[in-house]
Amino acid sequence: MAGKPPIGKPDLNRLRVRFGKDGRLAYLGHLEVINTIERSVRRAHLPFSVGNGFARRMRVQFSQALPVGAASCCEYYDLYLTERTDPDEALERLKHATPAALAPTEAAYVGGRLPALEAWLTRSSWEVRLLGDGGGFTADRLDEALNSLRAVGQIDFMRGDKPRSIGLDNTLVGWTACDGAAEGSWRSIDLSLKTRSSNLGALRPAVLLEAAFATEALEGAALDSLRVTRTVQCHEDEEGSLIDPFDERLLVAAP
Repeated sequence: MAGKPPIGKPDLNRLRVRFGKDGRLAYLGHLEVINTIERSVRRAHLPFSVGNGFARRMRVQFSQALPVGAASCCEYYDLYLTERTDPDEALERLKHATPAALAPTEAAYVGGRLPALEAWLTRSSWEVRLLGDGGGFTADRLDEALNSLRAVGQIDFMRGDKPRSIGLDNTLVGWTACDGAAEGSWRSIDLSLKTRSSNLGALRPAVLLEAAFATEALEGAALDSLRVTRTVQCHEDEEGSLIDPFDERLLVAAP
């Protein structure tokens, strides 16, 4: 589960793993992903560390939850091991033990005292394909709608039966939209979106686009479906520089 690094455990080895989420498994919820990865780690026979609490859970931290239905090529978890296993060997074991649609693609050891992934990964990039119809279903109209939302500065929406709101001044970093190829009778728009998260919340593409299609700019346009893929997760430092989770400055070489 996501959280702070184990305190008083300098002997633990922190293995960072990048994995994807695609196909039908894109519809797994975050807790289901966690449970699947934990079972895969057990099947890989890696020497994982176990917490000292009542539940005795595996010591593993995950990056921020991906919206259900969204795909990704850049999800992460940090697995704490009691013994250092060669990272290439660990990666191969995990590949064979994990469902293909959640397959790991990279693994390396990082510093044990680094912040937890969920809080540290503050920037995301998304690729979104929108399908719909209507005279207003164009990239220019979508661009106009997003600009109008950013001018307002906030989106109010419902999460289940509870009202929520998210500010856009900090969370909506930027976007580009272009008209895509037609798919049968449907028009398409390709949207590249950059977002920022903090302890105040994270902006989900579906929430942003639902609000966009409720604006006057997209009046008469009907959105049929979204295909959302997260393509980048990284850390933004105080100077605005972006740091990859596998940046060489974070890695720990073999002793």
